[in-house]
Amino acid sequence: MADLVYVLNGPNLNLLGTREPDIYGADTLDDIAGMLEDRARELGLEVEVRQSNHEGHLVDWLHEAQAEGARAVLLNAAAFTHTSVALLDAIKAIRTPVIEVHLSNPHKREAFRHKSYVGMAAHGTIAGFGAQSYVLALEAAARLA
Repeated sequence: MADLVYVLNGPNLNLLGTREPDIYGADTLDDIAGMLEDRARELGLEVEVRQSNHEGHLVDWLHEAQAEGARAVLLNAAAFTHTSVALLDAIKAIRTPVIEVHLSNPHKREAFRHKSYVGMAAHGTIAGFGAQSYVLALEAAARLA
């Protein structure tokens, strides 16, 4: 489905809304999914929102996105952003564009968060706008050829 956008979320993002709201905001992952579904309808897209605390699931879902012919993947790999060569390799292995998404701005945080393996292969990165980062990334995905 060329009009499908996968939205993949990594570890601890299931705790959004209660986890460090001063950094990540008060929106839950369900709130974000609802915002994305509404905006996707306006853009003529569909979204498939998933979350896992397991790196291998994210790798499998990246492969699946390509197999299903998805238009793009929005990926908030959370902590795996800074550690996962497996995600880097998976992004490089598929043709589906991946847009890296972060609620906070990693460059305003601890030094170890400044390196992004995901960003090394992503089509682009949107960070620092809270839940709106996802909406901005979806709008960018809608404009991809």
